[in-house]
Amino acid sequence: MADSDATGDEKKRPPRDPGPGGGLPMGRPFGVPVYVAPSWFLVAALITWVFGGQLDRILPDLGLLRYLVALFFAIAFYASVLVHELAHTVAALRFRLPVRRIQLQFFGGVSEIEKESETPGREFVLAFVGPLLSLVLAGLFYAGMQAVEPGTVPGVLLAGLMISNLIVAAFNLLPGLPLDGGRMLRAVVWGITGNPMTGTVAAAWVGRALAVAVLVGLPLLTQTGFLGAEAADTVGMDTVTDALLAAILAAIIWTGAGNSLRMARLRQHLPELRARALTRRAAPVEAATPLSEALRRANEAGARALVVTDGQGNPIALVRESAIAAVPQHRRPWVPVSSVAQDLTDGMKVSADLVGEELIDTLRTAPATEYLVLEPTGEIYGVLSAADVEKAFVKAMARPSA
Repeated sequence: MADSDATGDEKKRPPRDPGPGGGLPMGRPFGVPVYVAPSWFLVAALITWVFGGQLDRILPDLGLLRYLVALFFAIAFYASVLVHELAHTVAALRFRLPVRRIQLQFFGGVSEIEKESETPGREFVLAFVGPLLSLVLAGLFYAGMQAVEPGTVPGVLLAGLMISNLIVAAFNLLPGLPLDGGRMLRAVVWGITGNPMTGTVAAAWVGRALAVAVLVGLPLLTQTGFLGAEAADTVGMDTVTDALLAAILAAIIWTGAGNSLRMARLRQHLPELRARALTRRAAPVEAATPLSEALRRANEAGARALVVTDGQGNPIALVRESAIAAVPQHRRPWVPVSSVAQDLTDGMKVSADLVGEELIDTLRTAPATEYLVLEPTGEIYGVLSAADVEKAFVKAMARPSA
């Protein structure tokens, strides 16, 4: 039962459109889209089957209606998970951090927050509010239990929801990434050292240690009866099921810890990507200029790109590098540059001052192979190739972290 960070919600920032892989849309609380992944239906069916078996022992008079009650429990449990995720979302929005979406999936939920907290204090609060809300829900369900008869359908449902929210809170308070407790540990180490990367490395390795502990320890706890024979019987898991559950949880934690490390490394190197440094010098040419003549002028000027201008010298198109390569040498004197150029759109005009994540986001908003780079005054600075940005990004990521 993982929460917003159990599958590595600190991923590389994606486009704002969640795309077809988002799952079934369920609404937009606080303006953030909520999706249910196809894997949720598998888990909902499993919870319905397992909880239905518990109800058969506790309330045998229900008959087959126990599965309808169990399905309601599964839905209510994931509604609790959604409240947990909404706590993260509201805190993120309060700190002006954009949230791409919330997704309910196999082992809980994912709140995809698109930017990192600016301070360790905010990071701590952002991580803590999820488990806090789960504890509050557990308290509310406990209070509800006092108002109903024990051994009834409402009593069993409220008890199950109380216990499940306590488990969610306790699990996510474990001090290792990608869990909320790991983010809290990261914030503490960040605050002490002043280095967010140090916090990430520490919390991620603790997360990997937790993954190993879960893989080995969870089956041992159930087999030795440490959790109680009654609890083991109630859950209805045999040794193989215990091992499978432990393996899945361990894989989620281990993978999420690795994703957190990669994301921190990415953010550490993003400032190295500067539009001004990556931009190619460009030679302006008019639309009717033969391609061979335009290339000659560019070579003389030491330029590696061509910008098509109108009669007043205003840029109207970019000559695509791939289109130039497709024109045979013997035909270039007879081909005007306009025939191998792409008309400029507003999205293809970028500022020379763009750096890091802002540069990546700008290019992602308007995908193209080349971009016209302009000075803040509007003057042409040059042409930025998307391929050059990609190469610089890969090169930066290949360097070891500081």
